[in-house]
Amino acid sequence: MPDLLFGQSYYLRFDPKLWAAMQPYPPLGTLYAASYARSKGYMVALFDAMLAGSEDEWADALDKVKPRFACIFEDNFNYLSKMCLLRMREAAFKMIEMAKARGCVVILCGADMTDHADLYFGHGADYILLGEGEHTLGELLDTLTGRSGQTQGLPLLDQILGLAYKTPEPSAADSNFGIWNLEFWISRNARRPDLRDLDSLPFPAWDLVDIPRYRKLWRERHGYYSMNLVTTRGCPYHCNWCAKPIWGQRYNSRSPENVVAEMKWIKENFHPDHVWFADDIFGLKPGWIERFAALIREADAAIPFKCLQRADLVTETVAAALVAAGCHTVWIGAESGSQKILDAMEKGGTVEDIYNAARRLNKVGIEVAFFLQFGYPGESWDDVQLTLKMVRECLPDDIGISVSYPLPGTTFYDRVKMELGPKQNWIDSGDLAMLYRGPYPQEFYRILHGRVHHEFRMRRALSLSNGDRRRGAVKRARALASVPYHLAGMIRAEARLRHAALQLPTSNL
Repeated sequence: MPDLLFGQSYYLRFDPKLWAAMQPYPPLGTLYAASYARSKGYMVALFDAMLAGSEDEWADALDKVKPRFACIFEDNFNYLSKMCLLRMREAAFKMIEMAKARGCVVILCGADMTDHADLYFGHGADYILLGEGEHTLGELLDTLTGRSGQTQGLPLLDQILGLAYKTPEPSAADSNFGIWNLEFWISRNARRPDLRDLDSLPFPAWDLVDIPRYRKLWRERHGYYSMNLVTTRGCPYHCNWCAKPIWGQRYNSRSPENVVAEMKWIKENFHPDHVWFADDIFGLKPGWIERFAALIREADAAIPFKCLQRADLVTETVAAALVAAGCHTVWIGAESGSQKILDAMEKGGTVEDIYNAARRLNKVGIEVAFFLQFGYPGESWDDVQLTLKMVRECLPDDIGISVSYPLPGTTFYDRVKMELGPKQNWIDSGDLAMLYRGPYPQEFYRILHGRVHHEFRMRRALSLSNGDRRRGAVKRARALASVPYHLAGMIRAEARLRHAALQLPTSNL
């Protein structure tokens, strides 16, 4: 029987917005942890919450597997896990309690567990892995199991870097890290150095995933099947709203050779139509993308893919290499069309970079998508208009809109924490509530969200109806027919926005 049952608490079904979109990806971070534990000689099983109906299926898996260890290992490559959605936190609490009721040792790893360890220990967790979890998990398992009776040379709990655990009283090692929780002491050992040699990790445990189910859902909804891969860990940039509880400020990369080997294996075994590279930044190292593109062609391992990039890194050389490697979509963290707001965020780039990146990518035939963020402190009506102008002029192929979300451990959070009310997390990804006193009331941003989407969809429809004739007369006619609807919605939303803006002090106008 398996020693460990791995699971995660992000249930797609509990996120109505993304359930409707139905673009599920397996929990990549969990698969890496499972693969590493297996390489250490432990038998593992997987509970995949992504497609599960409820926590009851976790209970069923516990009863079937009967593991000694229940490991809830959040997918650190899923940006939603960083946002600590309340519905998923509640699911994690329930999963912990279910595992403890069955006598399991409960081990956790994830952004929210790291930031709010006391909450999870309060619900029964035994250990929390801080930062990267694979090596810490391996040492912890070896210590708890005695590694086949060998106790000599195994670290004690207080010697395992990157580990938090409950104790009845503090130890000498806790002087700088411990936390008293009224009922127990939380010991936090020193952080483990980040893993630099990512090639040393085994490939994710894809064999544990119900690939046919994922393929069926993707092809039924979208006509193609997409899988997720990752080439890096971390981000070296200093955007002051972006939390880095797992990898800190470091950036480490797999070699192009290692990534191509995995892509070739995936292509031969699972035949995906598409790949989503879940890196914060794809191919940051100079020459990495160019080398990757060359190796992909040599190995006949190309799979169409999308990735994330910083606008200021998209040179003409990078754009050419991306298209040569098989890239068809690049998502850019544009955030704002106002230089004032980008500077306040400490993005380290310019609005001109965004325009240039869109132009260069479009020139080589790569689709461009923008992440946009409204509501950052100091944002005015004029700043909002500059963002709308950027979207209008660049006309990306897709957009993702959010409002500023204060994450623990960030400069942004420290700046607004005194303004936070009792609600400090979204319930799900469609919540979009202003969690602090933003420049405008919450309703303003809900209206703005609709207004941006209406104009974007109207302009995209006009572009499609007048553009590529290969799309077919029916699709072009449908696009054109949607224009009056989006135009009317945009006009109504614009009027409501202006009315709302006029109710505010002139400093915001």
